[in-house]
Amino acid sequence: MEFSNDLLRRYRDDRRKLLEFLLSSDLIKEITTPADIEFDHLSADYVLECIQSGGVLDVSQATRRYRDESSHPIAMHLQSGDVFYLLSGTESAGSPPRRVAPSIPLNRKANESDFVERNNFPGPNYPAAERSHISSQEAGINYQENTIPCAKSLDNKLTHSVGLPNLRTGLWDDDLRETAYEVFLACMLFSGLEIQTTEGRKREKSSKFLSGLKNRKEKRHIESAPIESHLKVLDTIRLQMQISEAADAFIRRRLTQFVMGKVCAQIDVPQLSLVLLTGLLRSDFPSEKSYLHWKSRQVNIFEELVRSDHMKTEKEMIEESLEKIKNSKEWDIKMSSSQRRDALLTLRQVALAFSSIPGRFGIEGETYYWTSGYHLNIRLYEKLLFGLFDVLEESQIIEEAEEILKLVKLTWSMLGITERLHHTLFAWVLFQQVHRLFWVTLTHLIKTFTSVQFPNENLFHLKFVTTEEAILLDHAIREVKHVLSADIKDDKEVSYMRSLTCPTVGIECETRFDLLQSIFFSISLWCDSKLQDYHLYFSQNSSFFERVLTMGLSTGTQDFIPHRNTQFTGYFLPNDVVTQKIRVYIEKTQYAACRRAIDFATGSMNGKRHPLAILASELKQIAEKDLSIFSPILRRWYPECAMISAKMLHQLYGETLKPFMKDITSITEDVRKVLPAAYGLECCLIELYSSACEENNSHYSRGFERYQIAEISKPFILDWVVAQYERILEWTGRAFDLEDWEPLSAQQKHAASAVEVFRIIEETVDQFFQWSLPMDITHLQALLSIIFHSLDTYLSKVISQLVEKQKLYPSTPPLTRYKEATFPIIKRKVAESSIIDHEIYKELDELTSSKLCIRLNTYRYIQKQVAILEEGIRKSWESVASNRKDRYSTERTPATLEPTDVNGESVSEIFVATMDCIRDSAAQGIQKTSEFLGAKVVFWDMRDSFLSYLYYGGVEGNRIEAVLPQFDKVLNDVCSVVDDTIRDLVVSNIWKASLEGFMWVLLDGGPSRAFSDSDTVLIEEDFNMLKELFIADGEGLPRSLVEEEAKFYRQVLSLFSLQTESLIKMLISSSQNMSAGVNRYKKGQRYVGDTHTLLRVLCHKKDKEASKFLKKHYRFPASSEYDETAVESSSFGSPFVADILKRGASFSWSEKSHSSFRSITKKFQQVSWK
Repeated sequence: MEFSNDLLRRYRDDRRKLLEFLLSSDLIKEITTPADIEFDHLSADYVLECIQSGGVLDVSQATRRYRDESSHPIAMHLQSGDVFYLLSGTESAGSPPRRVAPSIPLNRKANESDFVERNNFPGPNYPAAERSHISSQEAGINYQENTIPCAKSLDNKLTHSVGLPNLRTGLWDDDLRETAYEVFLACMLFSGLEIQTTEGRKREKSSKFLSGLKNRKEKRHIESAPIESHLKVLDTIRLQMQISEAADAFIRRRLTQFVMGKVCAQIDVPQLSLVLLTGLLRSDFPSEKSYLHWKSRQVNIFEELVRSDHMKTEKEMIEESLEKIKNSKEWDIKMSSSQRRDALLTLRQVALAFSSIPGRFGIEGETYYWTSGYHLNIRLYEKLLFGLFDVLEESQIIEEAEEILKLVKLTWSMLGITERLHHTLFAWVLFQQVHRLFWVTLTHLIKTFTSVQFPNENLFHLKFVTTEEAILLDHAIREVKHVLSADIKDDKEVSYMRSLTCPTVGIECETRFDLLQSIFFSISLWCDSKLQDYHLYFSQNSSFFERVLTMGLSTGTQDFIPHRNTQFTGYFLPNDVVTQKIRVYIEKTQYAACRRAIDFATGSMNGKRHPLAILASELKQIAEKDLSIFSPILRRWYPECAMISAKMLHQLYGETLKPFMKDITSITEDVRKVLPAAYGLECCLIELYSSACEENNSHYSRGFERYQIAEISKPFILDWVVAQYERILEWTGRAFDLEDWEPLSAQQKHAASAVEVFRIIEETVDQFFQWSLPMDITHLQALLSIIFHSLDTYLSKVISQLVEKQKLYPSTPPLTRYKEATFPIIKRKVAESSIIDHEIYKELDELTSSKLCIRLNTYRYIQKQVAILEEGIRKSWESVASNRKDRYSTERTPATLEPTDVNGESVSEIFVATMDCIRDSAAQGIQKTSEFLGAKVVFWDMRDSFLSYLYYGGVEGNRIEAVLPQFDKVLNDVCSVVDDTIRDLVVSNIWKASLEGFMWVLLDGGPSRAFSDSDTVLIEEDFNMLKELFIADGEGLPRSLVEEEAKFYRQVLSLFSLQTESLIKMLISSSQNMSAGVNRYKKGQRYVGDTHTLLRVLCHKKDKEASKFLKKHYRFPASSEYDETAVESSSFGSPFVADILKRGASFSWSEKSHSSFRSITKKFQQVSWK
């Protein structure tokens, strides 16, 4: 850096002021201060650490720290890496070694290597010598005789030099950068653009170098004044090229002075160096060192371009003059001004002589230096292109890049750059930036994972960390496309490009490329090194993978022919070269990924998982990434890429799995871990393989020899299912025995035992599908069978606890005719009712309404859970069936075609035969229990308050109003407990039982109940009140439902309003129809006009004519003769039948009527009526 003393002085002053401020502020609690503090000798890092920690600042320690730091090279921590400056020159150290350091052998533990050998972990099917490196032919680069062995070892390195001839004068990068800026200014000036010196400019901000950079970075746009625009761009370039203001002012001033006295329209680099040397004065520089460096650089540039072995005379003159200039004592002290002018004049004459030599190829504007000095010209142009990147953020291209590029093109004629060469070099510069940023990420990850030896793709993967790299890579690809798509019609340019040779040095040979070939070859090598292990570098960056692949194929599939005389034969090759190159990428990547997976599996041998299970899991992750990330991109160039990946992984793991499977005799813990993992891997590989077959319309089953997992696992799974059935039955019985039929919670009003049963079943289902092994419909049948039998057993137990409903009904009193007693008589005593067993009483007491409601809720809960369980099993089975179809189908089957078992039963039929049966059983349980609940409420719980009370001894004194509150309480209690979805069903069954009870009072109420015509009106009112109770003003049962159920009973009630004569005629007509076989009566049912109903209406009708008819034809006793303290028992369902059979009475009817009643007797023996 020129004039560094001034910057250093300012830096030290600022540093001293900052330290003085820090030590005088309250940021430091305590300072151990000696007599005098030398601020220049205090470590700034130590001071800042003391401020952060809040500790005591020891000045002697700060001084010691500063001295320790001074003993190390000065370093700069940049984004691209740590850069340090050596105190000694590198010329004496010689060139760097050409051979790449040997790779470190993988150090594995003895037990790991033994495991690998024992389990036969294989590699890809190509020789071991080819596993580590790609051949140049595989990479799509063809050579005639000598290949480039050194390319094989350049794995993760990018040669920043593309093989340009070495600079003989030892020019440094800083020298090239400063010279490039001088060339840029000269070309602007000779192109007619004004350059203005920085002296005298008024600036609003400080002129410090770093401040200028920050101010430029923060500035978002430049004013568009046409006169000043290029000057502001020029100032940006100066900052980007890191040129100090003093040096910039001197260059501009000297060039302006030179142009003012000349008429020439062009200048070359040697003449530019002489121009700057001519005006060189010691006073123009702030220090002796910067002056000597400037002079030495200009001499070296001149010497680099004009030295020629073909012009010996000129060579001697040049060397003599250059030696004088290099000797500072002789040049500045001993030689006079005229002698210095003569020496420079000599050099100018030689330079003009070289400049006058015509170009080799006759290109317009071509000079001798285009070909003789291309190795320097290319480097200078690269430095100009690097100036487009922000010096503070190397991943960012500055906003003024387009404007700068327009000005940079002014240097083409001086540096020998054509448009095609520009695109080539710009692509190379962009790619170098991508490479630098990539390896910054790599370095960071290596530091982060120093203890991790690439365990698997999830724990360690290299990636671009920001989007800037992708943007730069896109720009580079665009430039490469410009190069490849350029239509070169001028053979002169082709010849010129071929003349720019770049020798590439390898381990065994030296091959010469032209510049374009060398750049593309370097880019291709770097891309190949990443693409040969794309799982490691691009696992989570598919977009970057696609970009690098595009770049690698664009630059790598070219026909480069090595030569003594380089011959460039063309660019685009047939698709088979691209295919071969991608195939090599796949094989190399899969081998590297498998090797890491094997290392990780063998390194986990002491863990809980079996190494084969770990390996299968790792390989599955590789296959999944191939399927989702890499194959969709690779198949654009190579449609069979997924097949290659899948077959390699399948073969590798298959050879390892076979010995393990041969030793399987039973289901052990290792088998349960390995087989599911292997099956999951195979399913994933089949999916990967089939993805390529779908595009090629081929049958993927032919590509795999599937693992024999299904044949081994099938009997083991069936045995396991059978064993689970016994376990479920045991748990079901235990849960049922402990059930108290109390609600599980306020929200869950069903039995806890049902929850436990489904928990056990769901646990079994989960375990069944967690086998993750191939299954067929036999396994599904076995699973559904144990579910069916388990739930059916539970439902049967619940239903069996109900008492037979017939035991709820009271004994029916004997049929009598109404007659009031005129004088006291001895009344008959009916036989005592049959005594109900004590156990039945106990059971009925336990079957309370609330517990019956819990049972109803439990049935409903079972229905809901069965639906959920079925849906879950179906989904899980669809996944199993899908994997099975992919494994076993040799042809595509329609999606609607379901698998069948050996008997031809489909999956849907199996579900219907099991789950629907369970739902039907639960529905039957709901129906039966709700009917039992209604009958129990009316005929058992409310026997005294309803059946025995209503209308007993008369209607007016025992109306239904007294019974309705109890009905209302029962309904409220039931509705508060029972599930909303079955509430109407339960209440409707209570309504039905209430109607039956009401009719029982009217028709079977016994001798104490007889109804006159006036009573009928009151009874109808009571009937309507009962009906309205269940309707509950629209909040209860639907009115239509209530009316429909009450329709028959209303008709029966209307019979009591008919005249006795009409009822008798109806009875005779009904009996005649029964005798003739025309009977609408069905077992267990009544209708309004049947004999049973009409006879009972006459029995309970308070009417003398009815009583006389019954006495004459049936000889029924009078109601006043019976004492209702005891109800006559009857073994028949109908007391009417019992009376008929007991008495054997004869009736004074017509002959036809007698025969009709005889037939009635026989009919009654065949029916049972409540």
